[in-house]
Amino acid sequence: MLINTTEIFLIAMLIIFSLPYLVWRIAKTDYYAPLVVVQIIAGILLGPGILGSIFPGYYNFVFTPQVIQSLNGIAWWAVMLFVMIAGIELDLNKAWEHRVESSITAGFALATPLLFGCGAALLLLFGPLSNSGWIGSQARTWQFVLGIGMACAVTALPILILLMEKLQILRQPIGQRILRYASLDDVAIWGVLAIILLDWTRVGRQIGFFVIFAILTFLYRKLMRQLQEQDRWYVALIWLAMCSFAADWAGLHFMVGAFLAGAVMDANWFNQEKMDTMRHHVLLLIMPVFFLSTGLKTNWAMGGVMVFAAAAILLLASVYGKLAGVHIAGKLLKWDKGDASIIGWLLQTKALIMIIFVNILLDKNIITQETFTALLLMAVASTMLTVPVVYPKLQKLKSLIFKN
Repeated sequence: MLINTTEIFLIAMLIIFSLPYLVWRIAKTDYYAPLVVVQIIAGILLGPGILGSIFPGYYNFVFTPQVIQSLNGIAWWAVMLFVMIAGIELDLNKAWEHRVESSITAGFALATPLLFGCGAALLLLFGPLSNSGWIGSQARTWQFVLGIGMACAVTALPILILLMEKLQILRQPIGQRILRYASLDDVAIWGVLAIILLDWTRVGRQIGFFVIFAILTFLYRKLMRQLQEQDRWYVALIWLAMCSFAADWAGLHFMVGAFLAGAVMDANWFNQEKMDTMRHHVLLLIMPVFFLSTGLKTNWAMGGVMVFAAAAILLLASVYGKLAGVHIAGKLLKWDKGDASIIGWLLQTKALIMIIFVNILLDKNIITQETFTALLLMAVASTMLTVPVVYPKLQKLKSLIFKN
């Protein structure tokens, strides 16, 4: 009996939504691996590097070129929506109110892991693990080094929000401080990405994009202020598609356009509860497809030991770089005891934004699939470390406060 493409696509969707959920629910992994992390891990396991190599018949049957093309289309739109929402949630006004503290902390929290990450990238190129298989075919050395450095410096703002909700500190003063620091770093991340992707053969298009974008943003904001909230959602989706297309046409990447589309919107244009619901629905309904499509890009051709060794180096650079930067800021700003450790561990959370970032680097051939796999493993590990490390620290801090 022949099975058509639609039926195979639905089998893939069944696997995507059922397997991670069952693992998450039955194994009760929520303390150290929220559902989104389990979905990312499932994507890696279901990809060609692991189950695809063990059971090639399964992989070739389910993930045909037609099915992968369909999944990619859903994944593109899912991640565009997610990045737009992340842009909307940036609260730069709060950061400006506390600009001295926010700038110092965000600066050290970004620059130090960036330097550590650049050092790790140079180690991959010229150290014991040196191999031409790490750097992409279209990359210059500086693009590769800066891209890896920034991947180590990234903070995943949406995942950070989810984890702080879990720890019940999102609306607390320390949670709001962390959001300010992460918001400034998010803007810097996308700015650095634009520099990495700058194509001098299409620099005219890219300059034109930013000029036209600035003009249209002024008109768009004026229009949005006059609309009711229900209409704003529809117009925002039109704006998203338009900005993403224009950025991709200019030679940047449609994700850069998606972030800019959200960043120029004010969060107070939308009901906060509806915004939270929107983010939840995107994560629930369509982001799992993105995680699976991400897993399909993993590659172990260089050998598992090499990839895991690279992931370990990147993890050390990422975590210790972030902690070092935040501790320096804490010393300069004379924070209370324990604050720097908690803030540093929460800001090193990676997952979604870093995965989106390195997907772009892979699409542009700045990194290879082996490097992508190592970075993906680093993102998963760093995110899984966060809650188990931070929760005891928060409990200890609360007990100290209570005793005092």
